[in-house]
Amino acid sequence: MRSARLLRIMLLLQSGRTATAQSLAEQVEVSVRTIYRDIGALGAAGVPLWTETGPGGGIRLLDGWNSALTGMTGTETSALMFLGLPSVAADLGLSDATAAAESKLLGALPAPLRSSARLWRDRLHVDVPGWFTVPASNDVVPVLARAVLAGHDIEMTYRGERRVVGPLGLVVKASVWYLVARLGTKILSFRVDRVGEVTELASAVFRPEGFDLAQWWTASMAEFDRSLLKYRCRVRLSDRACRALPRFIGTTAMPAVAPPDRDGWTTLDLVLESEEVALGQLLSLGGGVRVQVPASLRRSLHDLASEIALDNR
Repeated sequence: MRSARLLRIMLLLQSGRTATAQSLAEQVEVSVRTIYRDIGALGAAGVPLWTETGPGGGIRLLDGWNSALTGMTGTETSALMFLGLPSVAADLGLSDATAAAESKLLGALPAPLRSSARLWRDRLHVDVPGWFTVPASNDVVPVLARAVLAGHDIEMTYRGERRVVGPLGLVVKASVWYLVARLGTKILSFRVDRVGEVTELASAVFRPEGFDLAQWWTASMAEFDRSLLKYRCRVRLSDRACRALPRFIGTTAMPAVAPPDRDGWTTLDLVLESEEVALGQLLSLGGGVRVQVPASLRRSLHDLASEIALDNR
């Protein structure tokens, strides 16, 4: 978004040093030509910029000028991470701080940038919770967040058992919070709505060198998805059904697809969660699926399709 890029350029220049158009372009990941257009836009918005050509030249703010982005507390600065995510901010106990940070940030921007930022705020809403779900109890999220940020071990009750763990991060997925933490030599995830009493300890968390929360979570979820796939079956699919299959079984269970035979059908060996789950997934493909093995799945699919046909006569 251009408004965010313009604010970032302004804050980079506010650090007090002269910057070349090339260095600004590299830092905000745009072309030099775009930087020149952005500098023109900032100047038109009233930001006093000075440009010098030749060796040793560059772009800088006039001496003594600062934006009005002042008066923000540490909590408000942290809350900037959750602008546009009201339910996440609420779970963390940062609703008031987020509102205050947003107000100060908008008030500090030049009028054209403020107008653009408000337009995005008014016309884009991120809805984190999933459909048809009851919000989980997230009362301990602020306590866990403090321990995560402080880098302290915690003692907690989890499913009725007391455990001492080293919190490494928090993840929120479809409004459900998870604590990622060390337990002994393992790194595990714990559903926060199953966490009871939490006590922050004085001992420091041993954080593995190079640990990346987002990468670990992605790999962990992929491994979890694979662990569910134990039921093997072989099917023949029409071209339409073959193209639709990933929508019903997901990409994790989707095998490599061989070219279709002379009749335009493709044979696939699938590994799904269970026969019951496979029945529902394959039924969604309608008349474009033929089960070869196992025979029990073939019979179940035939019987269910016949029952549906009879009920709709």
